[in-house]
Amino acid sequence: MEAAFVESGTTVDKGENARLSSFVGAIAIADLVKTTLGPKGMDKILQRISEHDQSISVTNDGATILKSVNIDNAAAKVLVDIAKVQDDEVGDGTTSVAVLCGELLREAEDLINQRIHPQTIAEGWRLARKAARDALDAAARDNSGDDDKFREDLLTIARTTLSSKLLTYDKDYFANLAVDAVMRLRGSNNLDHIQVLKKAGGHLRDSYLEEGFLLDKKIGVGQPKKIENAKILLANTSMDTDKIKIYGSRVRVDSLNKVAEIEEAEKQRMRQKCEKIMSHGCNVFINRQLIYNLPESIFTENGIMAIEHADFDGIERLAAVTGGEVVSTFDRPDLVTMGECDIIEEVMIGEDKVIRLGGCKSGEACSIVLRGASSHVLDEAERSLHDALCILTATVKDPRIICGGGCTEVLMAQAIDRQVEATPGKKALAMASFARALRQLPAIVADNGGYDSAELVTQLRAAHAAGENTHGLDMYNGTIGDMLELGVAEAYKSKLCVLMSASEAAEMILRVDDIIKCAPRARNEGY
Repeated sequence: MEAAFVESGTTVDKGENARLSSFVGAIAIADLVKTTLGPKGMDKILQRISEHDQSISVTNDGATILKSVNIDNAAAKVLVDIAKVQDDEVGDGTTSVAVLCGELLREAEDLINQRIHPQTIAEGWRLARKAARDALDAAARDNSGDDDKFREDLLTIARTTLSSKLLTYDKDYFANLAVDAVMRLRGSNNLDHIQVLKKAGGHLRDSYLEEGFLLDKKIGVGQPKKIENAKILLANTSMDTDKIKIYGSRVRVDSLNKVAEIEEAEKQRMRQKCEKIMSHGCNVFINRQLIYNLPESIFTENGIMAIEHADFDGIERLAAVTGGEVVSTFDRPDLVTMGECDIIEEVMIGEDKVIRLGGCKSGEACSIVLRGASSHVLDEAERSLHDALCILTATVKDPRIICGGGCTEVLMAQAIDRQVEATPGKKALAMASFARALRQLPAIVADNGGYDSAELVTQLRAAHAAGENTHGLDMYNGTIGDMLELGVAEAYKSKLCVLMSASEAAEMILRVDDIIKCAPRARNEGY
């Protein structure tokens, strides 16, 4: 029927074909990242096949893997999007959200084969989601009133997050490092104030937290290497006009003297610009763009430290931590807010020199220096640490925490099972399928550790039925144990986002009955 009114080249998949295509695509994406879940999850090598870029990265971060995969299936793209949103929102749980969505769709496929309508399944899922959320709220603990207990909660969450990452063997060290950095923010939660600097060489354990801000740049030749009580002028302006640069145009002169006059005029303009900059009363000048030889020599003569090529991220972050403004014109010094810090000096990290800004106006500024054997190790360590920092800032905003290790998934499934008994109709089958999908998460974590998942999950169900509501998987001994004693905890906000995002995305895919692929617009010949 559609062929009568759609453009040639447009394809329409209907009914069972459309639903099957959606389910297969989404489940395949979930299976792709399933093996990375949990503390014993495996890593993936991502290799680029571009002609100009054949670099590789080794990671088990769900969002990083899914972002790197080119996908043609529409439902699979929905899973990639929810993983990205989870990464932006809380930083952790990106693999869990994709896997839970895939397991829900796997259960939905069985229900549809039993001739249960998608709307009935969606209605049952909504009831199950409400029961699961109520159980999650009841299980959450809040120790934000006690600073010592809250810090211990943050350390526990950081250790749990890092357990599934490259940094797992030094998780106590890096958990302390991440918590110290986040506690310095004093509730502002602006991660721009925490800079992560990667320097190859040494061991991961050589990484440290530097109070202050580190800039991986060089100080100009002959300029002071240390300045106290620095007044910093941050600029994004061209400081390279002392040489003639004429592209695509022609200048006719009748002698070389005229060329020299043009050069001198350019230099005079640059001298005037430098005088305007110095009239601000600054003793440090940091520019986003290059600084050529003439202005550098002028600053050197006047005892001003000049730092060039602080890229866009660097200059914006410097403005945030020093309390200054980035300026491009220098005619009104009275309107310019300069950055301030107690000391700027050149320090050595490994074999490299970097510039350290200590005692910044924004006291929460700090830098984490990561050391490691290679660029691949450093990149993965940075991703791991970024996840920990994100989940910690999310916990500072919403301080409730819950038990990890599959404990809350079994708890939520148990709450849904209790409600199933009192729910009439086919909706109850959909609710039971939601509970089964939740129980699949601890089963997958156990499988990834090489343990007998069926044995462990049934033991876990029995423990929760006996009232031991804090029991979960002990992945280091292959048994079940009390998560409070083992120190395995997760942020409430992360688990809530996983539950809501996965179920809403699965429901959206479930309700699809047609997939319409539009024909690409034909190009006119000659273009």
